[in-house]
Amino acid sequence: MTIPEPATRASVADQVDEPAHEALADSAPHADHGYLSNNHKADYLRRLRRIEGQARGLQRMIEEEKYCIDILTQVSAMTSALQSVALGLLDDHLDHCVAAAVTNGGDEAEEKLKEASKAIARLVRS
Repeated sequence: MTIPEPATRASVADQVDEPAHEALADSAPHADHGYLSNNHKADYLRRLRRIEGQARGLQRMIEEEKYCIDILTQVSAMTSALQSVALGLLDDHLDHCVAAAVTNGGDEAEEKLKEASKAIARLVRS
């Protein structure tokens, strides 16, 4: 039995017909992110630390040769936790970055809407 290789940023980006460097290039640095101004940063970091702990737990389960279904249950929990973080970030992005760009109008609004659409497509395909 062979173990499939984990998805990489490049392979995920390829699935949405977008090279990885373009997916990252679309994200320009911004000084005022919604998740920072709404004090969500601490919540996101807390949730990501919990996910990090889940990943270590999964490694330990595999090292200890735990029952496959138990491991898969934990993988599912970790995946759900990551999706929850992603949806929260997307919601914050739409509420702040995209809404501000739409208010300002012009090319920035169109760019932010396209960027959000690509992000949603990546989330749906993951």
